Amino acid sequence: MSFRLFSFSMLIGLGAVLGHLYLYRRLVRHLLHGRLPRLLALTVFVLLTLVLGFRRTLLDALPERLGGSVTVATYTWMGVALCMVIALLVLDAGRGLASLMRRVLPYRPAGPVPASQVASPALAPVPSPAIDEGRRRFLARTMAGGAFVAGGGLATYGSWRAFAPPQVTELAVKIPKLPKALDGLSIVQLTDIHVGHFIQRRFMDELVRQANALRPDLFAITGDLVDGDVPSLGGAVAALRDLKSRYGSFFVTGNHDYYSGDEEWTEFLQSLDIQVLRNRHVRIGDAGGSLDLVGVDDWSGGRRRNKQGYDLERALMGRDPDRAAVLLAHQPANFKAAAERGMDLQISGHTHGGQLVPMTLFIGLAWEHAAGLYRHEDSHIYVSRGCGFWGPPMRVGSPPEIVKLVLTA
Repeated sequence: MSFRLFSFSMLIGLGAVLGHLYLYRRLVRHLLHGRLPRLLALTVFVLLTLVLGFRRTLLDALPERLGGSVTVATYTWMGVALCMVIALLVLDAGRGLASLMRRVLPYRPAGPVPASQVASPALAPVPSPAIDEGRRRFLARTMAGGAFVAGGGLATYGSWRAFAPPQVTELAVKIPKLPKALDGLSIVQLTDIHVGHFIQRRFMDELVRQANALRPDLFAITGDLVDGDVPSLGGAVAALRDLKSRYGSFFVTGNHDYYSGDEEWTEFLQSLDIQVLRNRHVRIGDAGGSLDLVGVDDWSGGRRRNKQGYDLERALMGRDPDRAAVLLAHQPANFKAAAERGMDLQISGHTHGGQLVPMTLFIGLAWEHAAGLYRHEDSHIYVSRGCGFWGPPMRVGSPPEIVKLVLTA
């Protein structure tokens, strides 16, 4: 694991611990009374933190049906808790700023000060009134309740945004080596759908309808398609059979596809007439003009599962380096090396653009190319925010997207 990824993982783990501690201090202590209710709430928060930290180990030990329920509940709570933390932080920041302003700005009396008071040096300052503890408790509970409502509202918006149709991002990418016969060739990228406990056939049918409406020349499905096995999710994924384009649909594995059974999913996708590019390349076009579409396995999936993994050299074997080439790679890794090997464009996903604030602000700690279009000399990489979501069924600050890339000569 690189230092960037290690730093990002540690940040997420530390955030989970501090977030639950913050929620306990700001919500439980003000909204619950009595030692026993507070102790129960603290126990629940500790358990939730442990479940989040050791989720994969726990799910491996549970029956499949029970594991699914735990996954849905855990991820939903993760999103709601994060939204409540954000709401509380905003309220606390506003309250702190107001308190600072009161201290910094001098007090100005409403009317003129009588001359007798000004002239009298013996006049003692009027002491501040005693703090009303009842009023303080009322304000604290009101703020806690307001944060609960605001956090719930933010979570509701995030859930709507996650399940609503993705935004369409369309842009042109110049490829100097592209044959003029392929000028204007369009690629629609679908990535990081994460079909699983939350995303099912209805979502997939709408995604396919929206993607087909863009009328691309080919579809590139760049990994993390599923979070589960073929018997459980094959019916939902089968919607991809209805993708229609001139040159067909192509798929490369993501890390989650390895967790779910890369070989089984490879076989299933091929039965849907989707070509799976596992460290190999194919020619797109005809005698009048063509380019190479190169696909590699996930950057980390093979190493983690002791299977075939990312092998760019194998994928390029026998390729003419003077031809235009587009690389499909799930993770935005090894881009500069791929560019030096003649890849004109790399299409990737994996990062989700952070998916939720504040991770959207810190995703750059893990990835140099986090979301959007980047360039290295004459080569480009586009990193999509993804069509679906992973973990909390929410998106805030990083909406899902379908990407349409138009190649120009």
